[in-house]
Amino acid sequence: MKFSKQDVIQAIGDGLLSFPITDFDDNGQFDEASYRERLAWFISHDISAVFVAGGTGEFFNLSLEEYRRIVQVAVEVIDGKLPVIASAGLSVATGKAFASAAEEAGADGILLMPPYLTECPQDGLVDYARQICDSTAINVIYYNRGNGILNATSVQALADACPNLIGLKDGKGDIQALNKIVKTVGDRLTYIGGVPTAEIFAEAYLSIGVNTYSSAVFNFVPDMAVAFYRALRAGDSRVVKQITQDFFIPFIDLRDQKAGYAVSLIKAGADIIGRPAGKVRAPLTMPTLEECEHLSRLIEQQKHNNL
Repeated sequence: MKFSKQDVIQAIGDGLLSFPITDFDDNGQFDEASYRERLAWFISHDISAVFVAGGTGEFFNLSLEEYRRIVQVAVEVIDGKLPVIASAGLSVATGKAFASAAEEAGADGILLMPPYLTECPQDGLVDYARQICDSTAINVIYYNRGNGILNATSVQALADACPNLIGLKDGKGDIQALNKIVKTVGDRLTYIGGVPTAEIFAEAYLSIGVNTYSSAVFNFVPDMAVAFYRALRAGDSRVVKQITQDFFIPFIDLRDQKAGYAVSLIKAGADIIGRPAGKVRAPLTMPTLEECEHLSRLIEQQKHNNL
């Protein structure tokens, strides 16, 4: 861990957060050389933290050994320029194992994913997260999504129990529920927008004090992603509206064509701009040729707009 707790809190609370895809070769194996190039390209832009092996990075499709190497590579390439956050979760045992691997590799924190599959009571979710938090000395951000959604009372209980819990990432998009959490827990935690294509929620997030969000499209339109974030924070509603209408609404329409496209389209976009990362692993599937052509037109339009 290269950054202090306060440094990480500041980084995730103010600035664009990037979530790189994970590079696979033609045989579907981790492509370290390509991944190194991608990370070096990422940090040449104006971002505040890098979340590796996240949802966009197919955490759910990685073995522990692959994950360990991915985090090691990220820490080496980023080399203290920005905080590195990696994922953990699935079960208490695997969550502890991934958290330990991230800590040993030098990551500055973990993004704690929801438990696998089963429906969960609130007290069970708190215990799941608490046990994993207690197993590591590095910072933890809880990802509130899927079958791991905590209510305001539970978030408060978890924050009270775990000093290394520094943030909550929203993956549901229920602004009422999130606002209740923000108003209940207050500045004890830092809040991050994290629904798929989070830019579409950015204005709503900002209105309740959530200043940052995860940008998956940064993987293939980084200049536009940065321009959108800057316009949002500067209150430039004209630019925010233009990019939303010209890019994000049609992108979301395309994304909603098939489950999993929130990740698959990102890999397709990277390929379109000449930074391929291979195909997604099953159970995800890659977009069709027609869908890729549609995405290519959206990307080209943003180049035309100089964004």
